[in-house]
Amino acid sequence: MSEISRATTSDLAELHPLVEKYRAFYKQPENEKTLGYLEQRIKNEEAIVFIARIDGEAVGFTLLYPTFSTVSLSNIWLLNDLYVDESARGKGIASELMDVAESAAKSAGATRVFLRTANDNLPAQALYEGRNWVKDEVFRRYDLVF
Repeated sequence: MSEISRATTSDLAELHPLVEKYRAFYKQPENEKTLGYLEQRIKNEEAIVFIARIDGEAVGFTLLYPTFSTVSLSNIWLLNDLYVDESARGKGIASELMDVAESAAKSAGATRVFLRTANDNLPAQALYEGRNWVKDEVFRRYDLVF
């Protein structure tokens, strides 16, 4: 079992390398902007980040963005990122992070949490579906990349 806490700017030194590993999973090179990006999201309270530790060592995180839905006239949260270091996988940490994220969203009055994952990320899909998250079969997603 891990210890999970809400990350603050004092956690950036531990969070940053985990985020770079997460980005590498999605084929993104390390970037000098990552640390500043994280610092601004946390400092400006634009994101909610939870960090998981085992024996004091940071081993995972989840990053959520509160937003809104006009259709439901409510707050909703985007669970944008979830990562557990390879050395700590298989210990239930991803599920623990999901527990904390879901609870925080519900406590904040969100009516739902949504996410996206890669089509080939089968372990993540199994985690979400095992937690009763429902795959969206109604809406098609489009991106415009600049």
